Amino acid sequence: MARSWWLAGLMLVTGVLVGVAQDGVVPSTLGVVGFAVLAVLFSPLAFPRSLSAEQARARSARDGRPVVYWRPGCTYCLRLRLRLGRRARQAHWVDIWRDPEGAAAVREVTGGDETVPTVVLPDGAVVNPDPAWLRARLAAGAAGGGRPD
Repeated sequence: MARSWWLAGLMLVTGVLVGVAQDGVVPSTLGVVGFAVLAVLFSPLAFPRSLSAEQARARSARDGRPVVYWRPGCTYCLRLRLRLGRRARQAHWVDIWRDPEGAAAVREVTGGDETVPTVVLPDGAVVNPDPAWLRARLAAGAAGGGRPD
């Protein structure tokens, strides 16, 4: 679990150090606030609640929704999450740093790498998909649409 929070903690510590090093209240405050925002964005808080890989697969089998494998600190995961907006809650999210079975599932799909985000759908898996494609897939209820080109 600590592995998931290390980058957020580093951002907070950096923000405090930047705030202390600055002359004046405004630059100090801006530095601390800026790094605090980055800490939240790179923490597990920016993502929907993570499930275990086993739970996500079981739920996906029932409802057909995609499983998104991700990890904290991954800028591509963050980009996907932010571009999905509220629709992100329609997918099942698995933090591969918290779930070794999830990491193994990603390695199986990617040929041995832990490349995230990896989205697994009933009809196949897509590594680092275009957020617009996944957003459209979620809007269609994950029943229609094909794999990206």
